[in-house]
Amino acid sequence: MTELFYRSSRNPYDRLTASQAILKGIADDGGLYVPETIPKLSFDWETMTTWTYQDLALPILSAFLSDYSEEELKECIQAAYDAKFDDERIAPIVEVGQEYFLELFHGNTIAFKDMALSILPYLMTKAAKKNHIDKEILILTATSGDTGKAAMAGFANVPKTNIIVFYPKDGVSMIQERQMITQEGDNTFVYSIKGNFDDAQTKVKQLFLDQDLVAELSEKGYQFSSANSINIGRLVPQIVYYFYAYLQLLKRKNIKVGDSINVTVPTGNFGNILAAYYAKQMGLPINKLICASNKNNVLVDFFNEGTYDRRRDFFVTSSPSMDILVSSNLERLLYDISGQDTATTKNLMASLSTQGVYNITDAMKTKLSDFVAGQADEEETAKEIARLFDSYDYLIDPHTAVASAVYHKYQAETGDTTPTVIVSTASPYKFPSSIVRAIDSVHQEKTDDVDAIITINELSKIDIPQAVKTALTAPIRHQKTVTIEEMRSVVVDTLS
Repeated sequence: MTELFYRSSRNPYDRLTASQAILKGIADDGGLYVPETIPKLSFDWETMTTWTYQDLALPILSAFLSDYSEEELKECIQAAYDAKFDDERIAPIVEVGQEYFLELFHGNTIAFKDMALSILPYLMTKAAKKNHIDKEILILTATSGDTGKAAMAGFANVPKTNIIVFYPKDGVSMIQERQMITQEGDNTFVYSIKGNFDDAQTKVKQLFLDQDLVAELSEKGYQFSSANSINIGRLVPQIVYYFYAYLQLLKRKNIKVGDSINVTVPTGNFGNILAAYYAKQMGLPINKLICASNKNNVLVDFFNEGTYDRRRDFFVTSSPSMDILVSSNLERLLYDISGQDTATTKNLMASLSTQGVYNITDAMKTKLSDFVAGQADEEETAKEIARLFDSYDYLIDPHTAVASAVYHKYQAETGDTTPTVIVSTASPYKFPSSIVRAIDSVHQEKTDDVDAIITINELSKIDIPQAVKTALTAPIRHQKTVTIEEMRSVVVDTLS
């Protein structure tokens, strides 16, 4: 297999191997590492229906991470996708009515981030070894709720790594926060920030590009990397579960070989749906990629109008992991639809940084035909949770509800009957108060998350996940809140 290289989306001469790109996380110019080509794979679909998730992961990861040996990738895959998942299928499809929900919350932290962050630590430590890195790796990450916990769980006590996570103090659910602030591990550090996710994400990117800080940390024996989906090592493993969803539908006779499917993804930072876009380019028969947003609908306007404008009100919603106005991974799509034009991509991102807005060309707009975008407000989200629970006794979290509501709007508007996979990104237990307000008219005013968890258990008979029990009872280890301006000094002080 020809080796696949990665280049910065803003500089064609910044070119690295897969392992080097994973170690670095983000390019020196602020660009994201993108594959020079998307590998095309030939599949014997009927034979593959007998494959496990681990079987499927190997050829897909091998195609993208070509400087890893097959043996190295097998070791990473087996270590990542093991008994820590409470379903041996890892990412099961559940048929509900006429839709298919792809459940991505069966890992340690009951959110879809486990799917990639279970394997990233293994990919990164092998990358460090093969590139003869003698420094300790410092993972610096901003999270809108789920990445932080999943990243810390993956990297906790991994030798020669440290991880610092920043999250918006009032922008995550109580369970999400408890999962982070109770995280064990001598190399894990968590700070809440006075601001929203976009504030934290912007500052983290600035820290990566702060050459004085990079030099100071290098002298102390550290080098930066990232666990956000800006890291290609986070993005590539997410491609696997879209292929796995298709194989499950084939195995169940819901579709035939060659049939197309739609994919509906609740979208914030754009990494999850970008993985589906890459899967389609690899040869997966996807018809439409339905991008679902909550009230923070900047992506809806982008796909409908060709304008990305973050100069708008920021809303805190019941689906906090989507409360984002700067979707970092969209840069990779811009690079692709511009014909891999790094200068165009760089100029668009500069415009977003300095003016808060950019407009793509008509030629670029024509390349967005794979995508459809829609939004669901708070009332529509709650109604969708209630509808599925009342009609099918199936309980979903608010992010999944946004996706389901947007899909039904799309279907009503278009009449499209293509079998559709709705990506279910988190356990409903991560957002208990929002769930109770949606499904229980008697306790709609209940705001205490602990009581709400008990109510969900009583109404749904779904076992309370161990991750939730642990979060509620484990001692709090991380309690500091900082300003955006203090984040730089916090990084230095933490490592001191």
